[in-house]
Amino acid sequence: MSRKTTCLALSGGVGGAKLALGLAHCLEPTELTIAANIGDDFEHLGLTICPDIDTLTYTLSGVSNQQLGWGRAGDTPTFMHALKELGGETWFHLGDGDLALHVARSHRLRLGESLSQITADVSQKLGIAARILPASDDRVRTIVQTAAGPLPLQHYFVRDQCAPEVSGFIYEGAESARVNPEILDTLASPSLSAVIICPSNPYISIDPMLSMPELTQALKRCPAPIVAVSPIVGGQSLKGPTAKMMQELGAEVSAVTVARHFTDFIDGFILDPADAKLESAVRAEGINCHMTPSVMKSLDDRVHLAKETFEFATSMR
Repeated sequence: MSRKTTCLALSGGVGGAKLALGLAHCLEPTELTIAANIGDDFEHLGLTICPDIDTLTYTLSGVSNQQLGWGRAGDTPTFMHALKELGGETWFHLGDGDLALHVARSHRLRLGESLSQITADVSQKLGIAARILPASDDRVRTIVQTAAGPLPLQHYFVRDQCAPEVSGFIYEGAESARVNPEILDTLASPSLSAVIICPSNPYISIDPMLSMPELTQALKRCPAPIVAVSPIVGGQSLKGPTAKMMQELGAEVSAVTVARHFTDFIDGFILDPADAKLESAVRAEGINCHMTPSVMKSLDDRVHLAKETFEFATSMR
């Protein structure tokens, strides 16, 4: 099926998925394409796990666990209980329904299908009209450099509960990874009206994608306006360890730090009214600003932020 993408969103997991859902409600869903982070992907118990892709998939299909923000609603823990009895690794929770997706994907990958093909098929089966594209079908893995040594992202994030002090990041495979060609085609398309960087952790959700040189170059050439939404509001993380990482890296915990992080290619930036005093600092970086509430507690919040962000971006065309 041919598609005409109006909006391309770059997204990590929970925070990005919230805005992606809002975009799917305020735009024609078939005109929305989401480039999904793959730096979180890892191999566990013989399975390929894709946390950010799966969070997007569950959120957009309406089956996500609303309390946790990840996993399937109403999932059961029978597999994990049995695994624990057998002395297996249980630090990464896999619900019974969630496990089915990982088993099916891993089996299909071994048969030679690409991650993009599998993701598209799963999306279609779950009734998702928007297009979810893995940033690459090649292997990219985020390694967190810590005081305890280098840790694969999920070991740092889930097993160690983000406790080790962070000193940097490595994105294994990013330099040679080929960007999903559908993402590159979308960025070059005259029908594209806006690119939105979702409020995801810059270091572990967005940078693994930006570390692929081909993608960064395509963003710089993109004729459509690019707008970023900060995951930091009022000096605090909306979700996850973003603020903790900034502190440990010696950066100011501020939306301005996020804006500067993307200054090479963004045209606009969304600021929450709680950060109104930062507007002049963002504008001093040569970045346009738009003020609107960006804390998404309800579906209405998600839709409102999506609408404001998209309209702000298109106003700069």
